[in-house]
Amino acid sequence: MEVGVFFTAGEGAIDIADVARAAEDLGFGSIWVGEHVVMPVDYERVYPASESGEPPAYAGLLSSPIVALARAAAVTKTLRVGTGVCLLPLHEPIAFAKDIATLDADSGGRFLFGVGAGWMREETEILGGDFDRRWAQIRDQVAAMKALWTRDEASHDGPYVRFPPVRSNPKPASKPHPPVLLGGASPRIFERIAAWAEGWIPGIATVDDLRAGMTSLDEAMRRAGRDPASLTRVAFGFPGCLRSRGEMEELAGLGVDHATLWLEGRGPEVLDELERCAKRIPR
Repeated sequence: MEVGVFFTAGEGAIDIADVARAAEDLGFGSIWVGEHVVMPVDYERVYPASESGEPPAYAGLLSSPIVALARAAAVTKTLRVGTGVCLLPLHEPIAFAKDIATLDADSGGRFLFGVGAGWMREETEILGGDFDRRWAQIRDQVAAMKALWTRDEASHDGPYVRFPPVRSNPKPASKPHPPVLLGGASPRIFERIAAWAEGWIPGIATVDDLRAGMTSLDEAMRRAGRDPASLTRVAFGFPGCLRSRGEMEELAGLGVDHATLWLEGRGPEVLDELERCAKRIPR
C-alpha cells in the first residue's frame, strides 16, 4: 500500500512543487489535490462536512487541479499525482480529456483520476452542469473521455456529450487509460463503480468507515461479473485522521492500494508536517 498526501494547493499556499519534492524525498507515494472552479457569492450553505454548512475558507482559493498536478509531476520522478476529487460536471469533457491525457503522458502514467459529483448546486449550474442528474452526466462524460483516450478515431452520441469521429492526441501513457475512481459512499456508488469505473476513493475518518463499504463494493463487482481485485482502492483521510501506524496497517490488510493523509498546513509549516507524518507512518 502506498501512502500519499492531500494538499490544498492554491492562493495563500506554498508552491505545490516544494510540497511534491519533499513528499517524494520522504518516501510518500502520491500527492492529491481537490477542486472548486468558482465560489458563487450567493449560495446555499449545505457543505456536508460542516455542522454549519459553511465550507472551509480554502475552498475558494484552490488552483486548477490539472495545472497544479502538472507542476508537481514535473519536479518529481515517481510520485503519483491524483485528483481527490475532480468535479467532472464542471468541465467540458473533450478538451478536459486532452488535458488529462497530456498530464498522464508527460508524467509517464502517474495520474489517478478521482471523480466526484460535488455538493454545490450553484457552482455546478453556473458551469453548465446538471446538478439533479450529475451522476448520469458524469457517466456519459467518462464514456466519452475513455473513447477519446483509447481510440484512434473516436465518436460519442450520449445524452450529455455528442461528437462525430475525431482524432485526439496525445494518448495517455496509462493503458488503457488513467483509472477512474469514484468518490462517495452511498449504496448506489458501488453499482456505478462495478458498471463503469476502475476504483473507489471515499473520504473516511476511521478504518471502520471503509470496512463495510469494501464488502458491499466487492459484492457489486461480483454481480457485475468483474473481479474485485481489479479495482484501485483509495482511503482518503479527512483532516486529522488516519495518522497512526496501526490504522495504516489495518488499511493495508483490507487491500487498500493508496491511503492519503490530509495536510492541514498550507504555508511553509506544511514541510515540517510532512516530516512528522513520515516518521509515524509506514510507507
